[in-house]
Amino acid sequence: MRLKHILIPAALVSLVAASAFSEEADRYRLEKSANGYVRMDTQTGAMSLCEERSGQLVCKTAADERAAFQDQVDRLQNSVKALDERVAKLENSLAARFESTLPSEEDFNKTMGYMERFLRSFMDIVKDMDKDEDGAKPNSQKT
Repeated sequence: MRLKHILIPAALVSLVAASAFSEEADRYRLEKSANGYVRMDTQTGAMSLCEERSGQLVCKTAADERAAFQDQVDRLQNSVKALDERVAKLENSLAARFESTLPSEEDFNKTMGYMERFLRSFMDIVKDMDKDEDGAKPNSQKT
């Protein structure tokens, strides 16, 4: 029973690895040229010049491919740098905006003090008006 639990995942892993190896092997094509080989990446179209040295195939990207590759790397690095700067700017501006809109504890307490004084004064005025009405109409009935 345990052997089955080990063999099934192992078989699945080997199938996945084999298909990945097959895709990688089919990705490149070698063509014989006058002074070596030309290797083409079928996914990107990049070409490399290859020579056989000491029984091994040594490949170098073509000069124009190398320049195009370096241009793309530079462009992507600049793009990443610009995005990083933009994210930092947005994070800083959002944090600054939130911090600047919230009152400090001292400001909050000061405002609450104003509100309390206002409401007490308003209530005193209302009480005085009630007393004045009661004094002006001694026979009025309240329901």
